[in-house]
Amino acid sequence: MSGSERDHLFHLAGLVPPGHGTVPAYITPSVQRMLDRLTATPVAVFDAAFTQLLANPLYTALMGEHHGNERNAVWRNFLGSGSRVRHTPQSLHALKTAQVAELRATANRYPRRSAGPPPGRGAPREKATASPRCGIPGPWTGPKVHGKTIDHPQVGPVTLDCDVLTVLGADLRIIVYTAEPGTRDAERLALLAVLGTQTLIGEPATKSRFVADDYSIVLDAHPE
Repeated sequence: MSGSERDHLFHLAGLVPPGHGTVPAYITPSVQRMLDRLTATPVAVFDAAFTQLLANPLYTALMGEHHGNERNAVWRNFLGSGSRVRHTPQSLHALKTAQVAELRATANRYPRRSAGPPPGRGAPREKATASPRCGIPGPWTGPKVHGKTIDHPQVGPVTLDCDVLTVLGADLRIIVYTAEPGTRDAERLALLAVLGTQTLIGEPATKSRFVADDYSIVLDAHPE
């Protein structure tokens, strides 16, 4: 499908085509193929506004399943339930600082909001920057994040490396969690892969390869 044909379909649906001042949310075929090959690794894709677009079943089992505004990591950290990632008050403040910095840069790149986004797209950016809970001064710099401990309700704490891959030309962030081989964390992650989401959340396992879920920060900010 050509770009003009895709834009036409968006117009027929009453939506603003991506790329016209709006945050891109298009998953390229190459990204989808890469995700298809990482079934044993928790992986999720986020847009530049920290809204989760896709997540594989293992990522959902690890981080939990979110809906509506909770799909946006910034909204969740400032106004929602937070995430399973363990934080000190200092690390949480640093995370929020970095997320707000990244959202400011995103707002400059994409001044228009999509007319028909999934719940939570666009709005978290405004709420996070306006929230009295921010208390975040400039300059807009963030922490370097190397590893994260996730407090999982079934398998216990799991410490994993978190890497953020940027998709050039698509402005997407791919979040990948991995465990050091031979460790207790690797064993717990393997157990989680066996348990899956059906046992953990009491719902039938999804039939799709990837489901919407969670987010962290890029650069020095990660989706969570």
